[in-house]
Amino acid sequence: MHHHGEARAHGAADRRLLGLALALLVAFMAAEVVFGILASSLALLADAGHMLTDAAALALALVAASLAARPAGGRWTFGFGRVEILAAQANGLTLALFGIWIVVEAVRRLVDPPEVDAALVGLVALAGVAVNLVVVALLARAERQSLNLRGAYLHIVTDLAAFAGTGVAAALILLTGWDRFDPLASILVAGLMLWAAWSLLRESGRIFLEGAPTSTPPGEVGRVLVGHPGVVEAHDLHVWTVTDGFPALSAHVLVEPGADCHRIRLELERLLRERFAIDHTTLQVEHVGSARGLEISRPSPGRRGRRDEAR
Repeated sequence: MHHHGEARAHGAADRRLLGLALALLVAFMAAEVVFGILASSLALLADAGHMLTDAAALALALVAASLAARPAGGRWTFGFGRVEILAAQANGLTLALFGIWIVVEAVRRLVDPPEVDAALVGLVALAGVAVNLVVVALLARAERQSLNLRGAYLHIVTDLAAFAGTGVAAALILLTGWDRFDPLASILVAGLMLWAAWSLLRESGRIFLEGAPTSTPPGEVGRVLVGHPGVVEAHDLHVWTVTDGFPALSAHVLVEPGADCHRIRLELERLLRERFAIDHTTLQVEHVGSARGLEISRPSPGRRGRRDEAR
């Protein structure tokens, strides 16, 4: 109860920080769109588009965190934790679409660059750096235990880098008069967006396809299971991720005749928890002779059983 109460307290604190960060981003994004149009700066509009995805990321994180906190019940036996993964995936798709649009528009402006008010662009970029530093500081205080919260934080960090690049582009335009620095800076922004999009889509896709966590390779888990004293074989091994930070495992384990199935199951559960941080396990443990319909080969001399064939 203490653990759940502490988790709820952390979740409420994270939501307050996210709400404050969201308000700052939306206010600055609106101002940036106005100044980007006035200055004819694609880099500023690109940054505004990136900030829109940042604001969407924070809004989705708020909604998803609230839904994920609801208890499991009815048909939703695992709860609503994957709502946060849905939010992260939507976030990644939005980033990718904006990034592609910015690249296309930047190429057009490289061919025919409009005149850019570099002084105004530079001032707005400096303000953007300041706002993003405040937002980064706010999100750095959050727990960031879920994929969409980490994704929101990643968005803000890349946006901070993008504003810095826009400021450098404005300075170069003032020094050289070459307006093509503006679309070049926007391509940098697009590259950061596409990189962030790929990382979010890759992680959320792995969870939706029920892939094993990178920290829990099934082959290594299988070797650990069959290496435990008394275990002859482990098969039908499945390792997947219910939601970010919630790995699960199921397996059929065969033990030596006369072995204590209940004791071995408890030992394996503790081993999986301590070595792989898997708390949710479903282990069907049986003696070799009681597993009907299975063809179990006799252990060769000097070996305890099929310990190298966890599958």
